[in-house]
Amino acid sequence: MAEGSKFELVVCIVNAGYSETVMQAARAVGAKGGSIIRGRGSANPEAEEFFNINIQPDKEVVLILVSADIKDNVIKSVYKNAGLSTEGVGIVFSLPVSKTTFD
Repeated sequence: MAEGSKFELVVCIVNAGYSETVMQAARAVGAKGGSIIRGRGSANPEAEEFFNINIQPDKEVVLILVSADIKDNVIKSVYKNAGLSTEGVGIVFSLPVSKTTFD
């Protein structure tokens, strides 16, 4: 986490149709809302073999700005409900936010 960072951006990339699953999981542990962006994956067959999953090209990218103190809970909840071992086949990570309009 960036020194003094009050917020984290949790990013989850899931198969199309699973963004609401992500948001329900995030809200269950304190997130207030998020933004959904439609996307398209470009993984190659080697990536599918490495992760042992079938990668669907149509994706949804869910961006959730959360306070740094709940970030870990949001990541765990989202991954449990929409991670690689689910039908959403999602990956989730966070990025420190150095400045917001709330600062």
